[in-house]
Amino acid sequence: MNDANDRKHFYVCKEEDLTDNEMLRIDPPDQPPVVVYRVDGKFFATDNTCTHGEASLAEGEVDDDFIIECPFHGGTFDIRTGEAVDFPCVLPLKSYPVTVKGGCVYVNLDEGKAPA
Repeated sequence: MNDANDRKHFYVCKEEDLTDNEMLRIDPPDQPPVVVYRVDGKFFATDNTCTHGEASLAEGEVDDDFIIECPFHGGTFDIRTGEAVDFPCVLPLKSYPVTVKGGCVYVNLDEGKAPA
């Protein structure tokens, strides 16, 4: 359970709840939605809303190359950094550190950043 002041360890799910190339949208209190991805056994998190249009990236497609494709116009982002990869997306997403402890996945909502 999350304490309202513990944004550094926001619980997402159990590690086995996500398989490779699967993602999960979370709606933290007082913050825009975030999507958590599992690719090649590793976990990543970015803002959920595409920077090009008001589309939910959790409804897009993620691949083995760590790329999420927006379902709205097909632009892509690198889920490791939030960097916009393909047009029409040009503005980056904010990405968040993810940790796995005791089989549980946590996102650090205080440490989110966009690529420079």
